[in-house]
Amino acid sequence: MARIAGVDLPQNKQVWVGLTYIYGIGRSRAREILEQSKVEEATKVKDLTEDETRRIRQVIQDEGRVEGDLRKEVGQNIRRLMEIGSYRGVRHRRSLPVRGQRTHTNSRTRKGPRRGAIAGKKQIKK
Repeated sequence: MARIAGVDLPQNKQVWVGLTYIYGIGRSRAREILEQSKVEEATKVKDLTEDETRRIRQVIQDEGRVEGDLRKEVGQNIRRLMEIGSYRGVRHRRSLPVRGQRTHTNSRTRKGPRRGAIAGKKQIKK
């Protein structure tokens, strides 16, 4: 079982695909990491030797932030935007789209389920 940066990589996938399961590593960065560590892209994760796994770990460690460190940095950046009261910070605080998308009809993922108008309780006549 290959465990890199605190993430268990899926056994039956190619190494470059498995590396994308790590937060902060996408397709291009995964291929760069494998190129630097001299590991074949088409190798399955279950077929990695201990030496290849160690080289991949070393390259990722030298490259920079992944997983926890990166998540923490992104969270701090968002918090900073909210504290200084920037437009983007206000949009984050209100749970609205941050990058200019329309909100009249779309953005249900960001806003959550619709809240329909709830009618007031009717008074019972005596």
